[in-house]
Amino acid sequence: MSPRRSATAGFTLVEALLATALMGAILAAIATVTAQWLPNWNRGFTRVQSSETLAAGLERIVADLAAAEFVTAGAGIRQPVFDGTELSVTFLRTALGPNTRPGLELVRIMEMGGDRGLTTVRTRARFLPTGRDGTSAQPAPGNPVVLVRAPYRVTFSYAGPDRVWRNVWRGEAELPKAIRVSLRDATTDRALSVSTATLVHAEMPADCVVAEVIADCLNPRIPQPPQNLPQPRNSG
Repeated sequence: MSPRRSATAGFTLVEALLATALMGAILAAIATVTAQWLPNWNRGFTRVQSSETLAAGLERIVADLAAAEFVTAGAGIRQPVFDGTELSVTFLRTALGPNTRPGLELVRIMEMGGDRGLTTVRTRARFLPTGRDGTSAQPAPGNPVVLVRAPYRVTFSYAGPDRVWRNVWRGEAELPKAIRVSLRDATTDRALSVSTATLVHAEMPADCVVAEVIADCLNPRIPQPPQNLPQPRNSG
């Protein structure tokens, strides 16, 4: 390399300062843009995650209600184990889960109050039929699993053969034909568009399917003892 070219090779101090200033401006611009879109991205991600959790909770509720079984509390009792109100519903279904024993379980979906506001939870317990002497050893459902959190609330309504929706289904001779699950905004009490309804697959006991008169099978002329279901605790 000639002495003349080696003397002019590389960057001058001014060029190095200009390059450093340009790099600083680029990094500042990137930091400004990131500071603007990163919070929005986080909020969007949180909103998507919340929507997926809410959808999973509603799917669990609908699947449980559709699987309700027409099973009585014990011998001599004709009414199925089913108690539905606007804010809670109790029923029997086939035990579900990897660590559950085969059989039926008593499921209760209800609204509970807590430190974070109202939540809709699913509780369950192993079903124990009432003895012949009328005594019941049915434990209260436990192991609550949160399905829907505030600011949303879940309400239920029930329809029978007349297709008229009502807020209470209790002490009936058959299960409701359909159950509506309404999702509401707790602040405005407005029903959201994701509200849905499901059909109950089992509407009557198996022996009534082959009966000549279904009404006589469902409503025999004998007094019916109460079901003696364990009542939910007042946790509000």
